[in-house]
Amino acid sequence: MALIWHGSVQADEVVNMGALALVHPLLKELDVAAIIDRHVPGNPQQEYRHGEVLSLLLAARLCQPTALVNVPAWAEKTGADILWNIPADKLNDDRLGRALDAFFEQRHSILASVTQQALQFTGLTLTRLHFDTTHVIFYGAYAGSEPRPAVALDDVRGDSELPAAHIRHGYLTNERMVQAGVSALVDEHGAIPVFNQILDGNRNGFPGIREQYQLLKQHLPLPNDLLMVSDRGTFSAEHVARLWRHGHHVLCSVPWNDYRGLYDAQAPTLQWQTASYLSIEQRRRRETNSTLPREDYQLAVVRHTLTDPTTQEAIPCRVIFVRSSADGKEARQRREQNIATIKAGLENIALKVQRAHPRSDHASIARQVGKLFGKKAAAKYFRWELVPLTPAEREALPAVGRGFKRPSHRFTFTFDADAAQADSRHDGLAALVTTAPLTRSADTLFTQFKQQNFLELQHHQWKTPLAVRPVFLKSPERVEALLCLLQLALQVHQVLERRYRQTLPADAPIREQRMTAESLLREFRVYGLLIRREPVGRVVYATRLTSRQRRILNQLSFTTPAQTLAHNLRPVPTG
Repeated sequence: MALIWHGSVQADEVVNMGALALVHPLLKELDVAAIIDRHVPGNPQQEYRHGEVLSLLLAARLCQPTALVNVPAWAEKTGADILWNIPADKLNDDRLGRALDAFFEQRHSILASVTQQALQFTGLTLTRLHFDTTHVIFYGAYAGSEPRPAVALDDVRGDSELPAAHIRHGYLTNERMVQAGVSALVDEHGAIPVFNQILDGNRNGFPGIREQYQLLKQHLPLPNDLLMVSDRGTFSAEHVARLWRHGHHVLCSVPWNDYRGLYDAQAPTLQWQTASYLSIEQRRRRETNSTLPREDYQLAVVRHTLTDPTTQEAIPCRVIFVRSSADGKEARQRREQNIATIKAGLENIALKVQRAHPRSDHASIARQVGKLFGKKAAAKYFRWELVPLTPAEREALPAVGRGFKRPSHRFTFTFDADAAQADSRHDGLAALVTTAPLTRSADTLFTQFKQQNFLELQHHQWKTPLAVRPVFLKSPERVEALLCLLQLALQVHQVLERRYRQTLPADAPIREQRMTAESLLREFRVYGLLIRREPVGRVVYATRLTSRQRRILNQLSFTTPAQTLAHNLRPVPTG
């Protein structure tokens, strides 16, 4: 095989390399195949190394997600078999499955090693990590999936000793799933996932962040000033103490009811300041002098202590109370609407009882009131009672027509307006707890907490451009291995975006500064290789890049397809 460019070629075959023109050199820069091979060297006699096979599979997920059984056809159609020098018919699902089995045995170690390479490539550090979970739903039977036994991760000597996550029903659902706990490096430019672990389908929150932190300590060099950011589903004194004992810090939202008493006690003396953080929409309204409402956040700080449940040590912290004008307005409107809805519903029930409706017995009325209240917070302001009428009251009722009967009860209800008014003082309020040093202001910490949205956005990206589905696998171990590989694909996806923005000059157009990885890959959706069948074998010709494609590759300092093929393929024999 050879790479030759003559300006025009009569090709026997054209393959659309597409986004591989960008993905292949990126995977080379991140050294993904070599990192995998260092962790799972495999049998020296095996035909193709696991690193080669899995990096090709990773490229398939980045370029055109497909089931394992369809990877050979994709490789042949795109020329991936040429770039990786693996014949398409060798990429059967058995070979891919065996590579995933090997990956499973070292999954977290591989993820951590690629992360360190990605950090070096982008110049970023692990000073702040955001944690969140997302779920992945499965269809079919996974008889081999069993609950993961309670394992002390500090005693686990390697990934091979940590069983696969249990594919099972999640909370309040009959769908079978697993949970994915993800830690990401986040700043104003977005998020780059750096580590993940797969959890049983009914586990997240407390066990998720506990296991994630233990694995992070084992596999990555965490700096002393690490700040770990997460939502209220992960908050506990145990979580705060765990990080505190290792010299790390917490920034976490907390359940409001747990800190409502502290707020009420401190409310008269709180000093509120306007936060500098504004959403993109609120910044736009201010920049354009829009007449739309201008919302903001107010912050107030209280010194506080928590107790380590293990050592009983006092842990100094700060509680940052947050008042959102938008959330406050929404809470008031929701309460007023719910109060009006409940009042109208209770009045209708009272009329039904007054008419002696057939379904006005106590059990039926209780069901109707329960349905009316539902999960509305305003329900706590109401009390109702079904009161039997005295004989005198029944006799005093007007006569009813034939076929009707006189009511035997009256329905009454009360509304506690004072309680509703008292609760209105808490509209739009939330609380954060942090053990970060006092040198980090509440305003800065709040801005960093709001960047948690970038990680939540990534959960969406994981399931759209990178298409978690289709996942057709035979064992929980292969499921977990592929999900870890998918998380690695998302890391590569975001590294591409970050690296491109980093290499732009400061005066680059805004459109370029906001270029996403998805847009970059789309620029390469059409790029072809020409293939001629010669007596010596296939001769591969790289076509010309568009000016935009060439600029992107130059900006990233990536090799061109022509350079890649010239390096990988043998020249055509002469003479």
